[in-house]
Amino acid sequence: MKILILGVNGFIGSHITHRILNTTDWEVYGMDLGTSKVTEYLNHPRFHFSQGDITISREWIELHVKKCDVVLPLVAIATPATYVKNPLRVFELDFEENLKVIRHCVKYKKRIVFPSTSEVYGMCPDAEFDEDKSPLVTGPIAMDRWIYSTSKQLLDRIIWAYGWQQNLRFTLFRPFNFMGPKLDSLHAAKEGSSRLVTQFIWNLINGEPLKLVDGGSQRRCFIDVDDAMDGLMMILENKDNKADGQIFNIGNPKNDYSVKEIAEKLRNIWADHPKRKELNVILSEIEVSSSSDFYGKGYQDVLTRTPSIAKIHQTFGFKPTIGIDESLRKSLEHFLLEYDTMGRDVDN
Repeated sequence: MKILILGVNGFIGSHITHRILNTTDWEVYGMDLGTSKVTEYLNHPRFHFSQGDITISREWIELHVKKCDVVLPLVAIATPATYVKNPLRVFELDFEENLKVIRHCVKYKKRIVFPSTSEVYGMCPDAEFDEDKSPLVTGPIAMDRWIYSTSKQLLDRIIWAYGWQQNLRFTLFRPFNFMGPKLDSLHAAKEGSSRLVTQFIWNLINGEPLKLVDGGSQRRCFIDVDDAMDGLMMILENKDNKADGQIFNIGNPKNDYSVKEIAEKLRNIWADHPKRKELNVILSEIEVSSSSDFYGKGYQDVLTRTPSIAKIHQTFGFKPTIGIDESLRKSLEHFLLEYDTMGRDVDN
C-alpha cells in the first residue's frame, strides 16, 4: 500500500511514519516544510520525502493523491493561541487547503483518513462524547477560539456528504489529547506557542512559573502517542473495510486529569531529576493566569472532554494501556535531549 502523508514532519505524522516503516511493507510519500522529526528515515527505501508547502506545492500534491492508495492530510494549525490571534490563518490553512485535498480524493477515487479533532464536540454536555450521537456545541461568534473547531467540523460534514453523494471512501478520527515525544518543539515553547505538556516542560527546564489558565481545573483525557498510533494503524489497515464511512474517537478515558494535576505531576518528576541538579535551576512555582492574559481576548475554555472509545474497541479491539506517569516521563526525557541540542544558553 502507498500512503500519502501531508504534514509528515509533525507530531502524528512522524510517529505514524515510524510505525508504518517498522511494522509494515507500505510505502510512505510525505511532504512538509522541514525534516527535523523524520531525519532518520530520509534514506529509507520506502520513505519518499518532498520538502514543500501545502499552499504552494499543489501540483505535487494532486499527482501524489493520484499515485497513492490512502491519503492522510495532517497539515493544520492546532495551537489555541493562534486560534485567538490569527483566526483567518487557521481557517485558510485548516479548512481551505484541506478541502482541496479532499476534492482530489473524490476526483481520483482515493481513500482519505481525515484527522478531525476532539474540539468539534466543543461544549457538549455529554459525560462521554459519542462519535455518532453527541451534539457538537460551540460558543459565540466573538469567541475566536472556535474557528479551529468549526473549520474541522465543516470538513467532517463535507467528507461525510461526499461519502454518500459521490462514494468517497473515508474514515474520520478524532484525537483526544495525544501526548509524548515530538509534541511541538522546545523552540515553539520558548515562543509561548506550544501545547500544554511541552510548555510546562520548557518552563520547568528554565525555572519559570507553570501558569495555570483560570486555575487549571479543566480536565482532559490524555493518551500516550504509542497507544494512539495503535488506534490509527487499525484504521489505516482497515481490516474487512470496517473503518469505511465511520468516525472513531482515539483517546484514553482512564487518563483523566486536570491541567493542575498534570503540572503537579511534572513538577514532582522534575524535582528529583538529576538533570535539574546539573542545570542548577530552581524548582518552578505554580501560578494562576487568566485565559485573556495567557491566550488573549476571544478565548473560551471547556471544563471536561471525555471520549467514548467503545466504538473503536468493539470494531478493532483498541485498548490503550500506557498510564499518565509513564507518558509524562517519556515526554520529559525526549525534550531534555532536544534541550541539549539547543545548547545551554537558549536565549542567545
